[in-house]
Amino acid sequence: MFQKPSPIQVQLTNRQQHILRATVRHYIATAEPVGSKALVEEFDLGVSSATIRNVMGVLEKAGLLYQPHTSAGRIPSDSGYRIYVDQLITPSQSLEKQIEAALQGSLKWEDWSLETLLQGATQILATLSGCVSLITIPQNNLSVLRHLQLVQIETGQIMLIVVTDGYETHSTLMDLPSLSENRPDVEVIDRELQIVSNFLNSQLRGKSLIELPLLDWSKLDREFQRYGEYLKTSLVELTRRSFSPISTQIMVRGVSEVLRQPEFSQIEQVQTIIQLLEEEQEKLWPLIFDETELEQIDKPQVTIRIGSENNLEPIRTCTLISSMYHRGSIPVGSVGVLGPTRLNYENAIALVAAAAEYLSEAMSM
Repeated sequence: MFQKPSPIQVQLTNRQQHILRATVRHYIATAEPVGSKALVEEFDLGVSSATIRNVMGVLEKAGLLYQPHTSAGRIPSDSGYRIYVDQLITPSQSLEKQIEAALQGSLKWEDWSLETLLQGATQILATLSGCVSLITIPQNNLSVLRHLQLVQIETGQIMLIVVTDGYETHSTLMDLPSLSENRPDVEVIDRELQIVSNFLNSQLRGKSLIELPLLDWSKLDREFQRYGEYLKTSLVELTRRSFSPISTQIMVRGVSEVLRQPEFSQIEQVQTIIQLLEEEQEKLWPLIFDETELEQIDKPQVTIRIGSENNLEPIRTCTLISSMYHRGSIPVGSVGVLGPTRLNYENAIALVAAAAEYLSEAMSM
């Protein structure tokens, strides 16, 4: 599955969908504004050129197409690409399998060092996608849990304290509405908190801090389940606050190829993108290494940011497609491609998904 930063709610008729899809695909292939005549000649839409022009006018009013010049044809807007990605394509699983097989045939992680493997994967991804490929170095600061303790601070409020193998301490405060309303005896609460603390230690001691949200609460006795409901959210928040990457290094390949695209004809734009990729990777890191996925460790997703959905000025005319790769169930790095908004989304999504799956297998060996 793939995740969208900002879904757009636009209801299109079947005809409008077909014409928007054809327009996007023609523009991706040619980089030239699209007119109705071109669509009639290239696609079997079953309608006249005049009808296509009328529909394209409607799509333009909806903000999905625009004319770069008054006399020119139309090209997709960021919103048009978003509708295309969200509603008009289905990433090919068979293509993902083909790409994964190609990676397996080209890369032998049993014989290579991790760095060599990642460099090879980055180069292959750039070659196959025609985009800038980005792969983050795996994060190794996954502290192991040594001890967890729930402590009552005052009635209705407790503190979760986590101690790691390096004797680092992390803590978070939680309100328990059910306790503040019922106001049970303080000693009873202390005994219950100790029981829940024992449960947390038995289930999580020796595991990574990032595995906190994966706890199976069904193993907790039913009478203490109410604690689990409040602890789940706090554990996720504690994980996010405590997870600070030790490195923001990103391997980059394919810059020279993608910058030959007509979208990057202005030297000033090229310079800002190169500076971002080579000298300001820490700014790019939060986009490609998406910490919100820490809440969904068991649900790998491909994230697609199109044009203005990217909050970094140098790439607001680009599309960034990324997915986390895992060691076991733990996300440790990210795979991505960066190219113009006019890219082959079906292939790019399949490439990123397959590369992430391949690296996850390699990391788990």
